[in-house]
Amino acid sequence: MKKNIITGSKLWSIALITSLLAACSSPATTSTTANATTSTTGTTKTVSVSKQTSVKYADLVSLDADDTNISWSEADSTAIKLNGTTATVTGSGAKAANGSVTISEAGTYVLSGELTDGQIVVNVADKGTVHLVLNGATIHDNDSAAIYIQKAGKAVITLEKGTQNTVSDGKTYVYADATTDEPDAAIFSKADLTFNGAGQLTVTGNYNEGITSKDDLKIISGNISVKAADDGIKGKDMVAIQAGTITIEAEGDGIKSTNDTDTTKGFVAIAGGTFDIQSGNDGIQAETALVTDGGTYNIVTAGGSANAPAKVEEGPFGGGGGGWGGGTPPTDMGTPPDGEPPADMPEMPNNSGTNAGANTNGAAASSSANTTTTTTTTDNNADADTATTATESTSAKALKAGTDLTVNGGTYTIDSMDDSLHSNNNVTVNDGTFNIESGDDGIHADQALTVNGGTITIAKSYEGLEGAMITLNDGDVDVTASDDGVNAAGGETETATNTAASTDSATTATDAATTSNISVTETTGTTSTTDQASQAQGTAANQQGRGPGGMGGAAASNNEFHINGGSLTVNAGGDGLDSNGSINMTGGTVIVNGPTNSGNGALDYDGTFEISGGYLVAAGSSGMAQGTSDASTQNTIVMTFPATQKAGTLVHVQDSEGNNILTFAPAKDYQTVVVSSPDLAKDGSYVIYSSGTSTGKAVDGLYTDGTYSGGTQVVAFQSTSNVTWVNESGVTTANTGMGGSSGGGQGGFGGGRNRSQSGATSDSTGTTTDSAK
Repeated sequence: MKKNIITGSKLWSIALITSLLAACSSPATTSTTANATTSTTGTTKTVSVSKQTSVKYADLVSLDADDTNISWSEADSTAIKLNGTTATVTGSGAKAANGSVTISEAGTYVLSGELTDGQIVVNVADKGTVHLVLNGATIHDNDSAAIYIQKAGKAVITLEKGTQNTVSDGKTYVYADATTDEPDAAIFSKADLTFNGAGQLTVTGNYNEGITSKDDLKIISGNISVKAADDGIKGKDMVAIQAGTITIEAEGDGIKSTNDTDTTKGFVAIAGGTFDIQSGNDGIQAETALVTDGGTYNIVTAGGSANAPAKVEEGPFGGGGGGWGGGTPPTDMGTPPDGEPPADMPEMPNNSGTNAGANTNGAAASSSANTTTTTTTTDNNADADTATTATESTSAKALKAGTDLTVNGGTYTIDSMDDSLHSNNNVTVNDGTFNIESGDDGIHADQALTVNGGTITIAKSYEGLEGAMITLNDGDVDVTASDDGVNAAGGETETATNTAASTDSATTATDAATTSNISVTETTGTTSTTDQASQAQGTAANQQGRGPGGMGGAAASNNEFHINGGSLTVNAGGDGLDSNGSINMTGGTVIVNGPTNSGNGALDYDGTFEISGGYLVAAGSSGMAQGTSDASTQNTIVMTFPATQKAGTLVHVQDSEGNNILTFAPAKDYQTVVVSSPDLAKDGSYVIYSSGTSTGKAVDGLYTDGTYSGGTQVVAFQSTSNVTWVNESGVTTANTGMGGSSGGGQGGFGGGRNRSQSGATSDSTGTTTDSAK
């Protein structure tokens, strides 16, 4: 659906807008560590999506002996005993004065006791490694960082097993002069900083941030709790977490990396651990790449999806319509087959929204965390040719990457005000279990979104999956969306005079991380777009996918949605599957419970929908109905009923020998059903029944095995092409409507109109044995 999104409190920060404009106007570049490559010459764009990306934690992070060293002895260390506003130092390398302790030599220092208003300062001129062991230490500074690593080659903080340690600062800092703004965290390091050990650490950043490193920040192990007025845990060059239990309550971002000048840095890499993050802004945010190999995550951003601003979608005739507030699914999302019919479409909400998660702290936080602006711009995350007016407060995404987001495993429970998974470039899900409630997109990629495995349940979203190029290779995906379930839109906009070659690089210096997620070479089961001239020539063929009464629409873009395997179940208030370009299906199982309003369709594409394998069933309203394209090598039936059928009413298709093709109970009211199966023949004879019962087992409304009986025959017909359009009177020919570019308008039959027909209708009942599909 072409949409004009108006969000009550959703506005890109000035810094982000500036960077995007700069990126759009910058000259083309090429990198050998490409994770996304797009080649454009004239009006031709060729993109293909690989099945697997190999980027993992070990590709980005290396550990040395100091990182994992937790051992110490009294003989080989200096003891620092804290006592109120004083400290006693036993050993060399450290000095206590004026309530603070300054460490000036490399070595191991064991801290215990309580410092009520003072600072631990590390200032080692020879750049050696300083090993701090927190052995039951409580450290607080009223007006600065409690632990301040000014200079060192590396600082390692070990949490001694069996101990509880606390570090905190005050709400107001005192700096030497007006130009000084560091330190600004309870634990602040200008050197590489590593945490390890099996003890507990509680950090409270009352002024600004909890833990900050201006270089690398690594967490090897430990139980760490952080509460911060702004960001919880921040590393400039990297944040690398190998294991541990981490709890964060932050007004700003939970975990973040910030280096935006070196593409090999600024990443977040997580091997495992347990994470409980409640943030006012992003949960985990990487300036460049974000990679998670495993772990257990519970992330709530900006109070959750209930706090999302209202969205208004532009209807097919330019007016508002089809939107729901806060990403909340409409009330007609369906009931089980034995439940009550769904309610009518809900009234449109007003465009109000609240700005949750605002940072009221008086400290100098980052501009991206505090800036609120209003702008009108072209939103590349929505349809490429649609201007978007947006009012966005701070970003409140759960997992967010500036370049590539790669998930290799883990368990994720997410309730986010904004997108749950988001990348300004590519998202790749190789494995993992996801339970998502999102106030905006469930998973969003500005460029390629690829699912290679895992179990993804998006229980609530505005749009479920969104990206310029979407590929489902494997995995189980279940999407509930108040607007489009899957939306292939946005990305690069092509013009006839555009000649460019660009490469978006992943942030890794290792050879293993150079595996391309997008390349210019087409591979089996991947994506390849055609030039716009060819698309224009194919307009008539594309229009055959629509029913009569088609309205004119926009030309097909280069956006693509590929289904090569796995399973996809969609329950959408807007379009079920939506592509501003084309859809290609070679395998897998797709079940779509589409819209009940005629301004959207279960299937909506501007180019072609070619199916050569897999199983597809899509139910929804008839006003914008589309089937698959005539170029498909697998056959399809598009059935439009004379009147709307109630949710849970079985639709059954069998061949002339009684073999089951489809037994399906849509979750919502419907009038059109599209089914494509390897068992459908181009010249086969079929019977369609309505109502009845089945003894088989239903999964997402689709019955397998068992026996169907008791239904009313709607129509019997002979298939005459690989896409057969049928109503209650028999076969009808889908026409191109009122013209317009490929696939761009409304369709459907409405039932009972005069048109070329064949076949017969009766009121008999049918009984057949279902076979598993």
